[in-house]
Amino acid sequence: MATQNQNQQQQKKNKEDFSLKVTTPNINAGRVISGDRLPTAFDLVEKMQFLFARVVKAKRLCACQPCNPYVKVNLGSFTGTTRCLEKTTTPEWNHVFAFSRERIQVPVLEVVVWNKKCCDPDELLGSVGFTISDVPMRVPPDSPLAPQWYKLEDQKRVKLDVELMLSVWMGTQADEAFPEAWHSDATETCGENIAHTRSKVYISPRLWYLRVNVIQAQDLLLKLKSGNNSDIFIQGVVGNLALRSRFRKSNANPMWNEDLMFVVEEPFDDCLLLTLEQGSYSKHERVGSCVVPLKNVQQRTDATPPASVWYNLHMPKENKGEEKVKFSSKLNMRISLDGGYHVLDEATHYTSDLRPSSRNLCKPSIGVLELGILNAVGLSPMKKDNRTDAFCVAKYGPKWVRTRTVVDSLSPKWNEQYTWEVYDPCTVITISVFDNGNLSAAKSGGGKKPEEALDKRIGKVRIRLSTLESDKIYTHSYPLINLQTQGAKKMGEIQLAVRFSCPSMLNVLQTYAQPLLPRMHYTSPLSRFQLDSLRNQAAVITTLRFRRAEPPLSKEIVEYMVDMGANVWSMRRGKAQFYRIAGLLSFLVSAAKQFHEIHSWKSTVTTVVSYFMFVFIIFLPKMILPSAFSFLFMVGIWRYRTSGDNLKKRYDRLRAVAGRVVEVMADLATQGERVQSLLSWRDPRATVLFVIFCFVAVIVTCFVPFRILMLVWLSYVLRPPRFRSFDIPAVPQNFLRRMPAKSDSML
Repeated sequence: MATQNQNQQQQKKNKEDFSLKVTTPNINAGRVISGDRLPTAFDLVEKMQFLFARVVKAKRLCACQPCNPYVKVNLGSFTGTTRCLEKTTTPEWNHVFAFSRERIQVPVLEVVVWNKKCCDPDELLGSVGFTISDVPMRVPPDSPLAPQWYKLEDQKRVKLDVELMLSVWMGTQADEAFPEAWHSDATETCGENIAHTRSKVYISPRLWYLRVNVIQAQDLLLKLKSGNNSDIFIQGVVGNLALRSRFRKSNANPMWNEDLMFVVEEPFDDCLLLTLEQGSYSKHERVGSCVVPLKNVQQRTDATPPASVWYNLHMPKENKGEEKVKFSSKLNMRISLDGGYHVLDEATHYTSDLRPSSRNLCKPSIGVLELGILNAVGLSPMKKDNRTDAFCVAKYGPKWVRTRTVVDSLSPKWNEQYTWEVYDPCTVITISVFDNGNLSAAKSGGGKKPEEALDKRIGKVRIRLSTLESDKIYTHSYPLINLQTQGAKKMGEIQLAVRFSCPSMLNVLQTYAQPLLPRMHYTSPLSRFQLDSLRNQAAVITTLRFRRAEPPLSKEIVEYMVDMGANVWSMRRGKAQFYRIAGLLSFLVSAAKQFHEIHSWKSTVTTVVSYFMFVFIIFLPKMILPSAFSFLFMVGIWRYRTSGDNLKKRYDRLRAVAGRVVEVMADLATQGERVQSLLSWRDPRATVLFVIFCFVAVIVTCFVPFRILMLVWLSYVLRPPRFRSFDIPAVPQNFLRRMPAKSDSML
């Protein structure tokens, strides 16, 4: 019995740990001097001081012959080393070292120059020391400290002719040298692995949809095939992606009228290769081909179809020395780069960008989002030696940011701040925490190469901007949840500071009446199959682009940030969607119970009052609408006092098979939750607009007869087609689609 009680208490404790916690970090945000906010660029993070040392170059190292110099910067037990330059007398390193002030335990910083020997011990070329208390303080926007030449000393403190150019100063994480510096908490990291510990900003490529409308072919010279099993199809190849059209029976003039959709990136250096293949699905031969450079493809921003063009097909090479020969076969196609779409690389209910691909269609920004990544506590060990090398990745729009890696710490402190421009408030920023796998792979010295190491996921946080009040600082500690084979597990907590600033509230409110996606998504909608395929293509292109960066963002990071594979069947997700629908329908059960209590005269006063209310409605039906809107208005005002609830559930076990049942359930639950959120004050701007609408509706429905309202509504619904806009959804539909739902917190 005691064991059962302990288990229940432990389960209750674990459930409470998943809640969102309000924190009070030591930051300058919100503090005012003479009515103005402090003019600090890093006002959403705690101030951290570092001792910086920039080693630039040296001269007159060796009098007779070139040497292999490198520099060590020593501060107590912390030692940073530059790369070794071979056979030179005038080396240039231009390397920055950063030592956290809270870890400084000695009064002197020592910079030592060594000459690397192949067989003998390394030779000391000289050293110079700096007293920590005499190091100057530098705070941006002050200009960087100018490096100086310092004469080195030998072991007996005798001045040498050797000189070293360097600069030493005390600064904060706002210093320009901070992202490129070697940090003292990475003492075991050296060589090429230092790049994997630095903070970086990445910009994802601007993506376009390439539409290839294959119409027909003419005068094909087909291969002779025995039997009637020969088919013909078209294969399109862009980069490393190949798509195929439907199969047609072999004939000289086949017709398809089919779209092949690709995702391509600017500046359109690739070419589109189109080939006609004859045979079966597994075995086929090339009949002809043509190459279309993407730079020559027409760009369009609306639904106007491009002109169809006949392309000459080329014979395949029969022999190696034989050139391609033109013949009379042609292929009729419409090819266009569609810039009126937004290339979706995330699910629409937690996307971070909704702008079209074409810059000409993009609207000005409406505000600024600032994110301070403070620290994490209680992280689970991710490596066999019970250590974690944690770093964060945040994504909003095309801008991805990566914090520095804090090596071997279960409570890392980053205190880094980043800024994004906001173009739509109904968007979501994603922050994830990973364990750096490149460092462990390098230290193992085994067969694993750094590029093959996996960055293990620790947890993810999503924040919807529309739930943030303007110019308010939100400081919370968010639980990091990771799905494992045994279920959902809390991996720790991350502390964030978020601020959404908008100079014009009118511009923000106008977006609620506009469609969520660009116009072409409604005038020329893409099928669900096309969207899934194109989303996978976009993720692959982004992964390849980030793989060429230094340090690279790995494939597993990109897939986790954009939730690739989230549309597959999951027992855990299916149960969660069922409970969401059950929660929406719970008000019907409550209404039935309430009516049963009225019917059974459980409370005489309640039953009598309810009876007279029903009689009032029967004899005065015109008061139905004013009463309903008055009720909604009062509920909206009342719930303002109780708004701001914590995040609700996190769900257990993940199993992936394939299916669409969960998506249908999710769509149904999302639509119902959006209706509920109209009065929940989760999106305060939207609720204000809806409450104002209810107040106006109360006045209108009180003074305008019900018959007139029904007549106006019926006349509007049955208006002639020429007065309707079929392309763009109606304002109420746009408004409802922007409402938040619990889909934001789904794992």
